[in-house]
Amino acid sequence: MLLIGFLGHQPLQFIWILLIFGLSNLKGIQCITSVGSCRATNVSLTDYGGVGDGVTLNTKAFQSAVANLSRFASTGGGLLYVPAGRWVTGSFNLTSNFTLYLHRDAVILGSPDINDWPLIDPLPSYGRGRDAPGGRYSPLIFGSNLTDVVITGDNGTIDGQGKPWWEKYKAGKLNYTRGYMIELMFSDRFVISNITLMNSPSWHVHPVYSSNVIVSGITILAPTNSTNTDGINPDSCSNVLIEDCYIVSGDDCVAIKSGWDEYGIAFGMPSQHIIIRRLTCISPTSATIAMGSEMSGGIQDIRAEDILAINTESAVRIKSAVGRGGYVRDVFVRRMNLKTMKYVFWMTGDYGDHPDDRYDPNAVPVIERISYSDIVAENVTLAGQMQGTQNVKFTSLCMSNVSIGVVDSKKKAVAWNCTDVEGVASSVSPPACGLLRDEGDGHACPFPVDRLPIEDFEVDGVCKSGGNLLRAWESLLLHGVLLSLAVLHLLHV
Repeated sequence: MLLIGFLGHQPLQFIWILLIFGLSNLKGIQCITSVGSCRATNVSLTDYGGVGDGVTLNTKAFQSAVANLSRFASTGGGLLYVPAGRWVTGSFNLTSNFTLYLHRDAVILGSPDINDWPLIDPLPSYGRGRDAPGGRYSPLIFGSNLTDVVITGDNGTIDGQGKPWWEKYKAGKLNYTRGYMIELMFSDRFVISNITLMNSPSWHVHPVYSSNVIVSGITILAPTNSTNTDGINPDSCSNVLIEDCYIVSGDDCVAIKSGWDEYGIAFGMPSQHIIIRRLTCISPTSATIAMGSEMSGGIQDIRAEDILAINTESAVRIKSAVGRGGYVRDVFVRRMNLKTMKYVFWMTGDYGDHPDDRYDPNAVPVIERISYSDIVAENVTLAGQMQGTQNVKFTSLCMSNVSIGVVDSKKKAVAWNCTDVEGVASSVSPPACGLLRDEGDGHACPFPVDRLPIEDFEVDGVCKSGGNLLRAWESLLLHGVLLSLAVLHLLHV
């Protein structure tokens, strides 16, 4: 009766009370409402005993949470929320129809104990570990034969704590290959977005034998003297989009691969239909974009544009060797802005790093139809270091509208060093080497105009905290107003 009396005189005040009551509970449900619309079932790592104190090992908590959420793969999927805190863990596997979501103040820390990274088999297209013969340590975050997997957040962090691994590797104290930070094998529909990755023991992001992969809006940070800390390495993958990423590393910022010598040839899965755009790269000892050297399954249809590289050894590097076989073809690069580097264009036909002595000396790679256009570089040591394979030249190279500021040298060193390559050049300064036929001004190198399907691809489990949090507020406001209006309507009835 008191409530009815109050409503009779103060209906607007009651509406505000309902709203304030609802909004006062927003903080308690934020971890669900802010990310909950992208999967049907949401849990927090703390629900499984996770402790974010930077000391407690949370491997079992991650494993248990993922195992539980795997039960919901066919009924809307599951989301594992990692709250603010520092969550130490060893390796754990993901599941299908799954989202791993990190709070902005969440840090997943790779365990410093090597025993928390179990050994697994080498990749079949490599035949052995990349660092050493035999097996390899499991990636920190791993999955195989999965569909619809998302790793995202409000720019939370995954830190591999790789320094002990780098030191052991350099000292020759590791008998197996270092684990990668994130690897999905034989998987489809894989997205990484809006997170920071740091200090992986080796490569940071390694999709392999997978399709429909999107890496968007991530930051990768590792010391520039760290060993093999590549940024993003699509490996025997099709339909890949890499965009809006900032990478500082001790190795290639992006490296496209497809298997190693006879093992890659036998496996026969190319990397193809790959887009790289709006990338910022810093890597003083490696490439902005590399293809190879493990390219025995083939690499084709690579489209890179709008790239900024600062203090990087080279802009684009193609690495191959006799024994690799395979091919690199239909590579299109445009609109690169380059500041301080050793080489702009670097092609190597004698990158003779082999897994064993069983490679085929007659397996000569084919490098053809490589196009570069609209490139500006300053403070460069050598415009191009391009050395093909003696028995099979690198062919159909094209360069147009390229301006390179080569640093003056007292030795008056040449700007280009080219052997066993052929192609055309137009509006290139300083003038390209004589093996690239001068087409005069106005000749434009090709860049595809069609749109690849990956550019329009959508994955169900992607969620953005800001948008969903706004929708949570809207929902509370709407429900408060509707409830208040309903009560008022009943009173008047």
